[in-house]
Amino acid sequence: MCDSSHESHTPGTKKLAVAEAVGTVLAHDITEIRPGEFKGRAFKKGHIIRQEDVCHLQRLGKENLFVLNIADEEMHEDDAAYALAHALIGEGVKINGEPKEGKINIIAEADGLLKINKDSLLAFNMLGDVMCATVHSNAIVKKGQTVAGTRAIPLIVKKAVVQAAMKIGEQAGKIIQVKAIRKPKAGVVITGNEVYYGRIKDAFAPIIKSKIEAFGGEIVGTYYAPDDESFIEARLRELINAGADLLITTGGMSVDPDDVTRFAIRNLGVEDITYGSAVLPGAMFLVAYLGAIPILGIPACGMYAKTTVFDLMLPRVLAGEKVGRKELAELGHGGLCMKCGQCRYPLCPFGK
Repeated sequence: MCDSSHESHTPGTKKLAVAEAVGTVLAHDITEIRPGEFKGRAFKKGHIIRQEDVCHLQRLGKENLFVLNIADEEMHEDDAAYALAHALIGEGVKINGEPKEGKINIIAEADGLLKINKDSLLAFNMLGDVMCATVHSNAIVKKGQTVAGTRAIPLIVKKAVVQAAMKIGEQAGKIIQVKAIRKPKAGVVITGNEVYYGRIKDAFAPIIKSKIEAFGGEIVGTYYAPDDESFIEARLRELINAGADLLITTGGMSVDPDDVTRFAIRNLGVEDITYGSAVLPGAMFLVAYLGAIPILGIPACGMYAKTTVFDLMLPRVLAGEKVGRKELAELGHGGLCMKCGQCRYPLCPFGK
């Protein structure tokens, strides 16, 4: 049988002399054996043959290779990976190195809050033949951390699929971002007659302080207030005048007649106020905005539960997100804390 250098082997492949194969894609693994030294894969399926590979292949006894036919309407997995990654990345993230076996990682350029456009990511993955997997949206990530990986699933992918994926990314304004978390200057008003009059010891102040300092922030002032609307309102205004760019109130968030904190916040003249979240612990949480200043109202659970809705919302607010009814309602799925004996938050399902 004639051993032509262009004989067909399997559909989508052709046989070429090694010297003619530069720039083509290897359709099979090639093993190398060096007695007493090495036995394993020298060239992997999908490798693009380079000029410097020719001599190596010939030393391995390869005169001909089966290579893949890449038509004009197709792309190699590595080229596709670059295109897909560029379609996915937005501010605060970048491509990490070169594709490895057709996969490329996306990493955070700086510490911040990971934001994933989940609807666009779903549309991207629904195309088939391309994929992207990410860390959960709203995760706090560190510089250099891998936040996503993407690839074309087949070795050779249709350009039309990659172009469709790129269009989804373009229309979404990019799908993966890491937003900077600002360092807040927080003002705190701890409400409740029992604390104000010294009947019980306050436990809120050290908890809030530690959580603000975890983001590099500072407490510009902490006041204690009885269950009195005017008194609470006055303390909040004093904190604003002291330079607070984030206001936090604690207690006074239930429906009891003495719980008036949310009314004091309303009296400030806030533009937006949302009371109630789909999270346990933290159902009676409040978010409001006085101009550019967010106001977070923490119910009593924040005093005794290690992780609450406050931990979920604080980084999002500090990343500049405008939180309202929709954002608080979306937390219902995953918003039930399991109250594990050994809390591992954020490495747990809470808030995800």
